[in-house]
Amino acid sequence: MITEETYIKPTSIAEALENAKSSESFKYIAGGTDLMVNLYQGNEDSVMLIDLSQISSMKKVEVSGDYLKIGALVRLCDLSKHAGIKSEFPALIEAADSVGSPLIRKAATIGGNILCENRCLYYNQSEWWRESIGKCLKCEGDVCIATGGKKSCYSELVSDTCPALIAMGAMIEIQDEQGSRQITLEELYSGDGVRPRNLSKHALVTSILLPLHKEYTVVFKKLRQRKSLEFTSLTTAASKDRDGNLIIALSGVDPGPVVIRAKVGEDKEILISQALRKSRAIDNDMLTRTYRRQMISAFLNTSFSELKI
Repeated sequence: MITEETYIKPTSIAEALENAKSSESFKYIAGGTDLMVNLYQGNEDSVMLIDLSQISSMKKVEVSGDYLKIGALVRLCDLSKHAGIKSEFPALIEAADSVGSPLIRKAATIGGNILCENRCLYYNQSEWWRESIGKCLKCEGDVCIATGGKKSCYSELVSDTCPALIAMGAMIEIQDEQGSRQITLEELYSGDGVRPRNLSKHALVTSILLPLHKEYTVVFKKLRQRKSLEFTSLTTAASKDRDGNLIIALSGVDPGPVVIRAKVGEDKEILISQALRKSRAIDNDMLTRTYRRQMISAFLNTSFSELKI
């Protein structure tokens, strides 16, 4: 059993899974733009890193049956280079281009973005800062510093590609020691700020699958203090397909994605009320809870107008 600091670069999914089983304390690493910061801040202390960058099968974009299959290691900056994504899923490119800065997008992967660790103003600080104010539920403390409660962590899902992908019916492929399976992207998230993903310890998200020929029209919006570097304070994606199905997906305002499904023609005010009711935003962000909730209404009203529904 590996207990000392170790860095491994497997060349296949099977080898990566085998490496993972050799340590009680490991993390998979792809672009590293999220994980390395957490290591530096002391929010992550795994002794083994399993670098996935040499697994070529996770870097492909290809048609697989009725889906466009995007490998989890495809970099955000490379999504716009694929004709299939540009023609059928341009909203994914828009979402990817909203992440961080050009330098970050040259390293960050789409798999890493949907799996990025939930964030909170009181958690994503240096280790000495957290020790001075007291540890929270997400770092082995016994209280949520933002709310004073002792039961629930409200660290927020901050993936920008997640809402766009959910709005376009995305599935993901997961592989672990039991084999390979597919679930909806929405099912990946638990809604628990401490343990935000429904994944077994060794599981790998190997690809994202988007259904072809649905003719999605998507409106994507993101709220942040600056248009580069900042994590989201609210991301919304609203879509309609050729059959009149409507999907609204939000991140940045809850530990998991907020998702509303409806039909074009349903009362838009009711849909906005449902989104607000499901959003458990608290004051753990640089922008206030009140303002972000106001912007949910503003973004969705504008999105409905742009969708012409």
